Amino acid sequence: MAVTQTTVDTAAAMVTEAVPLADWLLVAPVLLTMAGGATAIIFRKKSFVQPWIAIATISLVILSNIGLLNHVLTNGVVTMVMGSWLPPFGIAFTADPLGALLALTASIATLCVAIFAINSIAENERRYGFYPFLLMLLCGVSGSFLTGDVFNLYVWFEVLLISSFGMQILGNEKIQIDGAVKYAVLNLIATTLLLTTTGLLYGLVGTLNMADIAGKIKALDSSGPVLAIAALYFLAFAMKAAAFPVNFWLPASYHTPRLVVAAIFAGLLTKVGVYALLRVMVLLMPEGRDWLASLIGLVAIATMLTGSLGALAQTDIRRLMGYLVIAGIGAMLAGIAVGNEVAISGAIFYAMHSVLIMTALYLLVAFMFQMSGTFSLRDIGGLYIRTPLGAAIGLVLLLAVAGLPPFTGFWAKLLLVAGALEADRGWVAAGVLVSGLLTTIAIGRLWIFAFWRGGNEHTMDGIQALPIAGSSDASEISWSIWLPLLALTALIVLIGVMPEALMSISDNGARTLLDPTEYIRSVFGGIR
Repeated sequence: MAVTQTTVDTAAAMVTEAVPLADWLLVAPVLLTMAGGATAIIFRKKSFVQPWIAIATISLVILSNIGLLNHVLTNGVVTMVMGSWLPPFGIAFTADPLGALLALTASIATLCVAIFAINSIAENERRYGFYPFLLMLLCGVSGSFLTGDVFNLYVWFEVLLISSFGMQILGNEKIQIDGAVKYAVLNLIATTLLLTTTGLLYGLVGTLNMADIAGKIKALDSSGPVLAIAALYFLAFAMKAAAFPVNFWLPASYHTPRLVVAAIFAGLLTKVGVYALLRVMVLLMPEGRDWLASLIGLVAIATMLTGSLGALAQTDIRRLMGYLVIAGIGAMLAGIAVGNEVAISGAIFYAMHSVLIMTALYLLVAFMFQMSGTFSLRDIGGLYIRTPLGAAIGLVLLLAVAGLPPFTGFWAKLLLVAGALEADRGWVAAGVLVSGLLTTIAIGRLWIFAFWRGGNEHTMDGIQALPIAGSSDASEISWSIWLPLLALTALIVLIGVMPEALMSISDNGARTLLDPTEYIRSVFGGIR
């Protein structure tokens, strides 16, 4: 009996040509971090090898992200789908200037943390998984920045949260468990809300591909379900970003883990929440953003003022830094509230700035503790005498976080204020400026107390504080501590002095968010 062979044409449903080699840069950060994390686990009994595995892996991730950013800037938005299925059926990885820029910035911050941890994470904490957790955290963050699918945005959130839970409790101290419980409960509530809202969105539009959603949401105009879903997404991501009034978990938990862990948390985790707000509220649901604009503006100002005033009230340097993180989140929300190209560009630039500056500031706090043996502003003092270079680094970083020229924070706030004034939202611009003033006072107080004055409150001679038990001299500080601090400080100064390139990238990112035509074309028309 003859058998008839039927040929099925899969061209309409499947990718039938080889993926261009450059497009593999889209998934390289995820694949590299997964492989590096697995390799670090294999060498868990040889903890001295783990830092070098992590450093080598993250260095490769940085190179791949540099290539990806160049690819995006040269060729436009880039898309790659899994399993050869064409979207919206295949899971898409899509990189635009926003995602590629933040992925690169996150990998640079993570490399600095990996180097800093060589001498600040104990051997037993390495065996319990610090470096595998760090690599998987970067995996989740990179996946969040590069995914083109809303459900997989939730999945990558889960990856980074699971990794962060493990890092939060390294050391197994009572205060760490307490902080981890607060951190976990609020984030799990936000994650549940995110997943529920994503289910509602799928029920409404029948797809989870971001480009497909952007097209179908337009056809629904400003319907009630769209606005309700936008409001739920705003609440979920605002909780993850630590926006007012659901920001109390951050200052209650970020001071509890090891400082090198707090550095990567402050640098990356809240920024993923802001990124998700930019992606969902601006690219996918602009009508929802327009409807919520005034509310987002009020939340932004309340978040900025809460952060700035909270920083002014603190005597514990770790808690002070937590409030500075919150103030920065408010500034980024201000850009989303205004919603024009200049303000969105400012929010993107500020997100990049915040990743670098908050990572650097927490590493600076770890350096200050090693020099002084205390986190209290009452007990610290005289660091300028003991380490002029450390004092100079501290001054640059503190001026940058306050948004003073010529550092990165100045240009970000300039764009935010200009965008707010252009949109006739002077009250948002006033909130940014008032928060900046209060932050300047808070960081001035910190630098004067910790570095400038000759000693602490209990020193009678007023010239130099007596060394506290556990403190070190500058000559005893390891290269693995100096190198990340110097590198991040130099990068912040360099970008501040020559901001044009990153401003151009931020502008491109803002245009892609506000006009999703190129994004949609990449997903549905640019796949070969």
